[in-house]
Parts: sequence; C-alpha cells; structure tokens
Amino acid sequence: MRKQYYFRPSERGLMAWDVDRLIRLTKHFPHIHVALTSIRELDEPFWSDDDTPTWRAFIEHACLIEAADLSFAIILSSDGRVMDGMHRVAKAVLLGRATIEAVQFTNDPEPDYVGVHPNELPYDQTPNKSPAHLTNYAGCQIHLVTRADGKKLVSFEL
Repeated sequence: MRKQYYFRPSERGLMAWDVDRLIRLTKHFPHIHVALTSIRELDEPFWSDDDTPTWRAFIEHACLIEAADLSFAIILSSDGRVMDGMHRVAKAVLLGRATIEAVQFTNDPEPDYVGVHPNELPYDQTPNKSPAHLTNYAGCQIHLVTRADGKKLVSFEL
C-alpha cells in the first residue's frame, strides 16, 4: 500500500507525520473505546482545497471504507484528532456502532516533515507489495497507477 501521512496545518507550515512511524510508536499503547460522536472529523469537510470531489473518487473511498479492518485501533493525537483510521471510523458509523477501538498519544511526537508540500513527500512502495496490483478488497481491484505527469495514484476497479 502507498505510504500514508497525517497532515495538520500550523504556524510553522504544514506538518506531516509518517503513519508507519505512528503505528510503531503506538504499538504498546493501551487500547481504549472512543465514542464515535466525539470524532470531530466526521463533521468537518472531507475534501481538501486541492481535490475536486468526483463520483469516481467517492466510489474509491467507498471501497476503502468497505475494506477497512476494524480489528486495528485508530490512532488519536493528544487532542483527539484522528491521525490514522478515518476509513475505519466511517465503517464503524455505517455499521451503527457507538464506539471504536483507539490508541491515543498523551504528547504528540514531533512531525516527520514541516513546511513540505504533500506532493514532495516520499511515497515509496511498502516492501513485498507489487506496484502493479496491490490487492483485492471487497470486490475492488486496487492498483497503483503512475500518471504521465509522474503523480502516483491509486486506481480502483469494481
């Protein structure tokens, strides 16, 4: 799967955390159950200013939500922001759950990048994953695609 980052704007510039590092840092954190009603992101805009919402993009996210594995805890920042796991949050809401399993930082780690545009971050392929065909989730074939301009995207086939 393509490397993932958690982004947060700041006075220092856009901060980015490597989600793989967040997972390693929280590996031994105690698991808690968090009310889905307390997840602020559910009531905030989903699309960034750089994204144009399309039906295809919506369908792609629907595939990711369907494929989300609720056996993995979401990761929350010290102030309760979702640093990893919004597709799992969406799936839990769709399933009618009241809570979701989470781990939470008491003090956020320093970001991996500050002031770096998301398109300039490294998105290396995770080891042992084929770049041509990543996996089949819930009937969705997920492929890594490189556009003519060099931008890497994830492509979905239903």
